[in-house]
Amino acid sequence: MAAARRRRRRSKKRTRRQLLGWAAATAVLAVAWVAGHWSAVWPVLVAMLAIGVVLGAGWALLRAHRRAVGQDRAWRVQEEARARELSMAEVDALSWQEFELYIADLCRRDGCTEVVVSGKSGDLGADAIGYLADGRKLVIQCKKYAPHRSVSSQDMQKFVGTARLEHGADVALFVTTSRAFTKAALGLALRQDIVALHRDLLGSWVRGAHLETLIPLNGSGGGAKRRPFV
Repeated sequence: MAAARRRRRRSKKRTRRQLLGWAAATAVLAVAWVAGHWSAVWPVLVAMLAIGVVLGAGWALLRAHRRAVGQDRAWRVQEEARARELSMAEVDALSWQEFELYIADLCRRDGCTEVVVSGKSGDLGADAIGYLADGRKLVIQCKKYAPHRSVSSQDMQKFVGTARLEHGADVALFVTTSRAFTKAALGLALRQDIVALHRDLLGSWVRGAHLETLIPLNGSGGGAKRRPFV
């Protein structure tokens, strides 16, 4: 067994020496051939070197471009978020009555018609009522809360209980200046097909996003009868 292993090692060494010898001989022949045909070879080598330089420069420029695009995209996202907060600072300064009127104005800006604001307590969850451009009846609950607060499930339950049964909403929209809905409130909104608009989405709306881009086309009243156009 030991002798066989020694023979295998010697055989491997001979093979490596042979390969190295062939590689060296090939290299010498290649150098000799290049030297003998230099006038024909050097333009090819120069062209290959130039192509390599161009490809390397192109790859470096592409990486730099991608990095710049990524940095620009991140900057734009930050600027948009900052602009939303600046706009929302103005919204935060409104009273709750002014906030309801402001939401109604946003609806009118986006093509809603016959928008009416109750402006009083005892409105059974409908702070504003109107019609979307496609004829669906829109019922809105507005909650002017501090940004750190969350909309509770009790708030959502009250709106769920009246939006369609009392007001015949095709689209029920709950909009708030707070940053979040509680997990229970959001779950209820999803189950009952309520469009829940928290502070970030409201900021996008304030900045010019169209209302109907924030409302699912098949949401809030799938199967509900549409108001005839006049």
